[in-house]
Amino acid sequence: MTDERGGRLLRPEDSSPRATFLELFFDLVFVFALTRVSLRLVDAAGDPFGELILDIVRTGALFLALWLLWSITVWVTSRYEPERAVIQFVVVGSMFGAMVMAVALPRAFEERALSFVLGYLAVMVGRPLVMAVALRHHPRRTVPLRLGTWAIMGAAPWLAGAFAPEHLRLPLWVLALAVDGFGLVLGWPLPRLGPARASGWLIAGEHLADRYQQIFLISLGESILVIGLTYSGVDFTADRAGAFAIAFVTTALLWRIYFHRAGHLLAEALRVARAPGRLGASVAGTHLAIVVGVLSTAVGYELVIDHPYGRIDPAWLAFVVGGPALFLAARARFEYEIFGRLSWSRVGGLLALLLLTPMLTLAPPMGALTLVAAVLAGVAVADAWRSRGRAPETSASPFGQGEAGDPGFHRAP
Repeated sequence: MTDERGGRLLRPEDSSPRATFLELFFDLVFVFALTRVSLRLVDAAGDPFGELILDIVRTGALFLALWLLWSITVWVTSRYEPERAVIQFVVVGSMFGAMVMAVALPRAFEERALSFVLGYLAVMVGRPLVMAVALRHHPRRTVPLRLGTWAIMGAAPWLAGAFAPEHLRLPLWVLALAVDGFGLVLGWPLPRLGPARASGWLIAGEHLADRYQQIFLISLGESILVIGLTYSGVDFTADRAGAFAIAFVTTALLWRIYFHRAGHLLAEALRVARAPGRLGASVAGTHLAIVVGVLSTAVGYELVIDHPYGRIDPAWLAFVVGGPALFLAARARFEYEIFGRLSWSRVGGLLALLLLTPMLTLAPPMGALTLVAAVLAGVAVADAWRSRGRAPETSASPFGQGEAGDPGFHRAP
């Protein structure tokens, strides 16, 4: 017999699909966390090329840990009723763990390694155990048990890396992320229980769309923060004023390109999909790339505002040009996820950035940022021209057409 008390934790049919105030409160930690990620990258930008690549990989590993924590929290609040006291406890606890990670992040590969790991493991191990107890004998109880078991397996390399010499820390933490990542992709399979892949879940699609749109806006907010703090901390000159203005325009263009048509239809696409979990799993990876692109672009802003007409370090182009290029590539995939078509304007913008990059090694930083803004403006104008006079489109996603979800999962509106 299904446990009724455990079943009350699931989202009821009349639950609001919008993010709750608690979830928005939770996101505030990630405003701070993303600034810590940018800070690490900015500090690394002046290093020799080999050291810069190593710092980018290190920062990427730390960011992926934060992303896993945020993403799984989103899926939890999409599957369970966030107004329940147990779920609120889980969210607030996850928030504190993320805050500890964010505080430790700038020195996580040095003396704050253990603090970062303990913040992460407290959430990834503790959260599913709390959920399993709260669900009692409900069939859904096997899912947090799977998550908890895989998190415990991943805890060994996380802790080993925290105590190991610094040169062993990165490979051990990459191994730990691989365990956590493969668990997510494979559905945390266990003997006799099998997997519970997120792609087969029936979730509150509108809620999930809301959350991914919000993390994109948070990344844009971090960009605005970088622009403002950088410009306010230097002498006001005409050159820097120009860089400040172009950085702001570039951020506005990223917002425009993301939300044009497809960005507004994510909720509808998830709502009408036969298997919204499959589409949700796909857009999760896409939004990871989008957010990384925006964060990288923000690092470029700081470098350009500080040195608008100085000699450009070719490595800076990884941020000034590479960030927008990654954003356009991910946004082109997002177009396919919603409409099942290739976005020629975004592909064209991506190719333009890649072809012009060698020439930009000879230009000042301001020239590179100006060209990036011009390419993004071209993409936005092409979008507007294509949509001119046409009726609003509806979702035609090729994703989410599989089987309807696994037993024990319910579809929220």
